[in-house]
Amino acid sequence: MLELIKKLFGIKTIDYAQLVKEGAIILDVRTKGEFGSGHIRGSVNIPVDQLGKNLQKFKDKKRPIITCCESGMRSASAKGILKSNGFINVHNGGRWMSLNNKI
Repeated sequence: MLELIKKLFGIKTIDYAQLVKEGAIILDVRTKGEFGSGHIRGSVNIPVDQLGKNLQKFKDKKRPIITCCESGMRSASAKGILKSNGFINVHNGGRWMSLNNKI
């Protein structure tokens, strides 16, 4: 039933584990302190307020990037920043703890 509803509304299920296997970058946009208190192993930490001036760290604009944070709000903002700067394969992973369970 849920899959039918998703299909009707054009909602696609994202396989985050597969994206990671294919080389996706996990971008944690929380503060350094928040990141230090726990994070996904191998994730990159660039706080959302510093993302715009650190875009050069991501050389390949086609490489998948999964954003995450504490609640999903900052990661949604980070996705918008990346998309508006030409990154084409960006996914909002939402809460870092939930994303960690999906990968």
